[in-house]
Amino acid sequence: MSIVRRSSVFDPFSLDLWADPFDTFRSIIPAVSGNSEAAAFANVRVDWKETPEAHVFKADLPGVKKEEVKVEVEDGNVLVVSGERTKEKEDKNDKWHRVERSSGKFVRRFRLPENAKVEEVKAGLENGVLTVTVPKAEVKKPEAKAVEISC
Repeated sequence: MSIVRRSSVFDPFSLDLWADPFDTFRSIIPAVSGNSEAAAFANVRVDWKETPEAHVFKADLPGVKKEEVKVEVEDGNVLVVSGERTKEKEDKNDKWHRVERSSGKFVRRFRLPENAKVEEVKAGLENGVLTVTVPKAEVKKPEAKAVEISC
């Protein structure tokens, strides 16, 4: 027997309000389309943070090798992360109970701000996390010129 305590105080963190609203759609996409590429496209999650020195992108790519990922800059200011997750080899004697990991091609595009130094982009893949660093150019502050007021 357990004791359940109920409170009249609303706790927003006790509910799953902060979950990704598209999770439902991500689980439906493979079932509706039967296309694992659509599932892979929808499941690549990327964080983008801006530091004083750079824009940093982190993508979860578990099980993806460095050779299977491509990082490019298109049209001068669009960062493109693409690649392909290879499907696991199946044995005819295997009995699958659940398949949630996606395989297939994925592409994510991000329009970079004007202060991005696209010629100095660096990328690294470690422990299934792709980190792309785009350095920022120094923003030149406009010089203020004092104007003398005449009578």
